[in-house]
Amino acid sequence: MRTETLGFALCGSFCTFEPVLAALTRLSREYETVQPIMSAAAGSIDSRFGASADFRARIEAICRRPIWDSLSQVEPIGPKKLLDLLVIAPCTGNTLAKLATGVADTPVTLACKAHLRNGRPVVLAVSTNDGLAANARSIGTLLDRKHLYFVPFGQDDATRKPTSLVADMARIPETVAAALEGRQLQPMLV
Repeated sequence: MRTETLGFALCGSFCTFEPVLAALTRLSREYETVQPIMSAAAGSIDSRFGASADFRARIEAICRRPIWDSLSQVEPIGPKKLLDLLVIAPCTGNTLAKLATGVADTPVTLACKAHLRNGRPVVLAVSTNDGLAANARSIGTLLDRKHLYFVPFGQDDATRKPTSLVADMARIPETVAAALEGRQLQPMLV
């Protein structure tokens, strides 16, 4: 069992929750401590993919710890150096845009800002219908930043959703391992 402490932050791309939770399960078996974090949307919205209370219960059972879902809970991540690595999966277009412009007004974006102040790795698992449109600029900006690592991603349905991008969520654990070594998993575009 690895001793690095991971943070795992979920945003509201509900269609990806099942593969994201599968990756979270793998990480929680490999790492002693995985701290779950949820955005307000991810933690409170019931969708056609499931009830928020059910997802919350599953995440807490997988991680064996309570979810952090407030600004006051995540703010100490930076000053206390609580994490060795932070995963944001799924990382929505809204969160990508906030990270690219330095906005830290949600538990996920503040966790990221607080963690990055220590020069430690953040893994982003993109999931946005606007990845090749409105969010392309945000992705480009973030690709140029230090300490950010992307889970390999590509178009998920080029015919029906030509601007949509999604990470291969099954590759989150290997991206985490590479990021802890300071490497971007390649190829990044799939």
